[in-house]
Amino acid sequence: MGMPHPVPEFHTADMVRALIQEDRAWPRYETFYGELVVTPAPRSLHQWIAGELFVALHEYLQRFPVGTVYMSPADISWGRPDVLVQPDVFVVPREQARRAHRGESWTAVHHLLLAVEIVSPDSARRDRFAKRVLYQRQGVDTYWVIDAERRVAEGWTPDAEAPRLADARIDWHPAGADEPFAFDFAARVAAELDG
Repeated sequence: MGMPHPVPEFHTADMVRALIQEDRAWPRYETFYGELVVTPAPRSLHQWIAGELFVALHEYLQRFPVGTVYMSPADISWGRPDVLVQPDVFVVPREQARRAHRGESWTAVHHLLLAVEIVSPDSARRDRFAKRVLYQRQGVDTYWVIDAERRVAEGWTPDAEAPRLADARIDWHPAGADEPFAFDFAARVAAELDG
């Protein structure tokens, strides 16, 4: 008879919040249906592309104010006791953002118009599978997974059974905006890396 395997501890959102240190963004702590996930600080390319995307979305949402854009760290749980995620970049409906700013904080966020994860070598599988399924189940309107190093992306909607693949840019057209948002990540990465 073999050695018994330890049973991993079930982590609630409150348990994960207790691990988070306000003065430090990393490591990142999340829980997916009770499973604790600890992510080290990402590579510089990850942070750079997240910043570029944030700025582009901020400018777009100034013209079409359908939501407010944020960057991780965050505290998104949809009111679930067994979930706490920190999308790299995400857009919240304007009214929920206002309530969050008035003091409700992240508890006011019950819907994401857009969530984007930039994969790192240690997060690719989780971003493409565990987080994707979670975001689909929670009704996130659009979920993009960007692999900046490979210069490819996959887009998901709540009912999609397969991703929409992109090898140059991601597009997003939220309800209430007259024009779609387009982010040519491949060209930006090429300009940054190749010169």
